Amino acid sequence: MASQKPETIVKATAEDAAAAAAELIKAVVRESVAERGRCHLALAGGTTPHLLYKMLARGVVTGDVPWQDVEVFFSDERDVPPDHIESNYGMIQRALLDNLPVPPNHIHPMPADWLNLDAAAEEYERAIRALVPSDGMLPRFDLILLGLGTDGHTASLFPHTAALTEVRRLVLSQYVPFLGRKRMTFTFPLINAARHVVMLATGEDKTGPVADLLGPHGRHREELPAARVNPTDGRFTIILDEAAARRISN
Repeated sequence: MASQKPETIVKATAEDAAAAAAELIKAVVRESVAERGRCHLALAGGTTPHLLYKMLARGVVTGDVPWQDVEVFFSDERDVPPDHIESNYGMIQRALLDNLPVPPNHIHPMPADWLNLDAAAEEYERAIRALVPSDGMLPRFDLILLGLGTDGHTASLFPHTAALTEVRRLVLSQYVPFLGRKRMTFTFPLINAARHVVMLATGEDKTGPVADLLGPHGRHREELPAARVNPTDGRFTIILDEAAARRISN
């Protein structure tokens, strides 16, 4: 389990949780651009953040966020082309990026349609090392957005897979046996180097993993991939709705 307890925000509904995450992301973008001239942001796929992305897209009309100074990356990806229905990049592009004034050359999808996914992961890591400023040894994203799976996975870091214990590589491809396919993913050294990590989890199906992660009687916490999120010198915020959080105080 993380040695430092994360900040936990619980909202009444999934919509309220998404709105809170949207406001936090916008605040980080403003702060990062004001302080360093650029914001390096890594986004999550899956179903949970879809509503968050729609909210961020709707907020663009106010013009109060310097999206033109954001560099967008992706924390994990399925082994499909970018226009495939299962592509995390494709979903995020349709829900969010098509509606933001982020320059196209500031958007960096994972090359997950390469035949050699290991080489693709190495190339993406090289791009991150070249484009994301580092403090010391590791690149530091201003914000990495993560989800939480019903099995406790985050990004594409699944239980009982080799990527969980990786200490050198920042991006890996790995075969996930129960999915029967490969995924590309950030590793924990890169995640935990971020200035701010935000995990968004909503819905009844997240009650179990949230309780294992945060509850006083969490079971098998040491086996939970999400329990390895522990920013070395940054903030960790978990945003939940009441459905997902209902067991953490019991």
